[in-house]
Amino acid sequence: MRSDLVNMILILLLSIFFGCKENDGEFVYIPEDSVANISLRVVTDQARYTPGTEVIFTADELPEEVIIRYSHLNEVLAEEPMTSKTWTWTPPTDDFKGYMVDFFHVVNGEEQVISTVAIDVSSDWTRFPRYGFLSEFGDLSENDITDILSNLKDYHINGLQYYDWHNKHHSPLKMNGTSPASTWVDVIGRPISFASVESYISRAHELNMASMQYNLLYGAWEDYDMDGVSEEWMIYSDANHQNVNKHDLPDDWQSDILVTNPANQEWQKYIFEKTALVYDHLEFDGWHLDQLGNRGNVYDYFGNAISLNETYAPFLNHLHAGFPDKKMVLNAVNQYGQSEILNTAVDFAYTEVWDPNNTYKALADIILKNNEWSNGELNTVLAAYMNYDLANSPGSFNTPAVLLTDAVIFGFGGAHLELGEHMLAKEYFPNNNLKIRGDLKKALLEYYDFMVAYQNLLRDGGEFIYPELESGDGKVTISSWPPQMGHVSAFAKEFSNRRVVHLINFNSANSLNWRDTDGTQPFPTEVKNFRVNFISDQPITKVWWASPDVNEGVSQELDFAQNASQVSLTLPSLTFWDMLVVEY
Repeated sequence: MRSDLVNMILILLLSIFFGCKENDGEFVYIPEDSVANISLRVVTDQARYTPGTEVIFTADELPEEVIIRYSHLNEVLAEEPMTSKTWTWTPPTDDFKGYMVDFFHVVNGEEQVISTVAIDVSSDWTRFPRYGFLSEFGDLSENDITDILSNLKDYHINGLQYYDWHNKHHSPLKMNGTSPASTWVDVIGRPISFASVESYISRAHELNMASMQYNLLYGAWEDYDMDGVSEEWMIYSDANHQNVNKHDLPDDWQSDILVTNPANQEWQKYIFEKTALVYDHLEFDGWHLDQLGNRGNVYDYFGNAISLNETYAPFLNHLHAGFPDKKMVLNAVNQYGQSEILNTAVDFAYTEVWDPNNTYKALADIILKNNEWSNGELNTVLAAYMNYDLANSPGSFNTPAVLLTDAVIFGFGGAHLELGEHMLAKEYFPNNNLKIRGDLKKALLEYYDFMVAYQNLLRDGGEFIYPELESGDGKVTISSWPPQMGHVSAFAKEFSNRRVVHLINFNSANSLNWRDTDGTQPFPTEVKNFRVNFISDQPITKVWWASPDVNEGVSQELDFAQNASQVSLTLPSLTFWDMLVVEY
């Protein structure tokens, strides 16, 4: 048996074994596959830094003759020799900036990058949200919590959704008299520990990661009347208030979810009081509100027809008035109600993506529409569940599918809700059937570094355009967005002083469906040293290129030729995603 085949089998077996597991009913955290083929691993002490804060770096070893280079975009700010496994650096005090720190040595007169790490300097995490999740709150040890959050910190996850942390939807924090209960059960009957939730929040704050309590804006359990909820606050499927509109759940769960009327001011008063109780006892940074999408024809208690999407704005406006210092975001399920949601004080856009938004183009369209509805002020997070059917049984995520989807989402300025105690494949977040293979873990570290280091090009202004690029040597077929199978797809962002061109490689794609539900999307065919021609009406001063797939994402200046408006250059390589920056 060939050695490379043996290695592949070993990697697959390890990726299936490692992850999060249950041990005699107690949650135990085991890290995913170790990162392979990285000769130097460097981490920072926080997921995000407020301006003026010192960054503490820690390396796993001290190689000889390594230079540390600090850069913003393609501009080198400083260089220094690496003389210790731990050191500090204070970035410039400019707010909302991303930086790349790379580590290189010189071999035969050429630089060789051996590692990178990115830094986000932002006073508000919601400007560039990189959202993760937590979904297990049983009897966790401090080591479990530290390991999980430290891992997410290394991906620069700056906000966490605490999925199903609560007891009843209409009464999220269970109380014993005037004190929180030590334990309770969630809707499926899983045990929840107050101490675990509290410890997660505290440790996350130490890493500069925000904690968002999850809850529906309109949910009640079937015993609602015992807790002071009125039937007059409900939404009904008929005009005679005989059938409460509800979300059916399995019979062995604690309750179905009954839908309340978000516009009913008595419901608002009730749930806001329950939310204040949460904030009194747990230092959550805000509320991640959820909904159940379009419920069809529904009515209030008095027989009035209700458009649920029109109830979101008054609820959110009153929530913001009641808790002005807390963040809030509402899931627009498949964009239901999003135009109304983004005209309130929500802090970023969030969309859970379902059929028929199955294509890569659909992902981009959602982000672009959110940009339009928020007047370009809010960035987007997409809850887009990968390898959905594959996750019905144990296995591993399909690496090329995840990276193609992330390339599209990140290239269009969004973020992907996918990382927590495990990687996300289902709308029921505790499902952890699929593990992260070593190649995917390594790639995701580089993709998240890339998103942070170049956030001022990816997520900070500019206008999307769709320029025509041509192959100068026939090695690739380039077409403007949207993508086509067998082609490299091109789109760009125009700024006053530069154009940022993205190339995403679909040359070997077997589908343009981003979810890759059965895990069959193949790796693209890598293309090396290929010529690209395009038109620029402005004189070009510099061209540089970067890719999360090459050289750890470090930028490289390129030679180019410009004859009047005709421009030609050679790109070093393309695997999944290239970013070409043309400066004027």
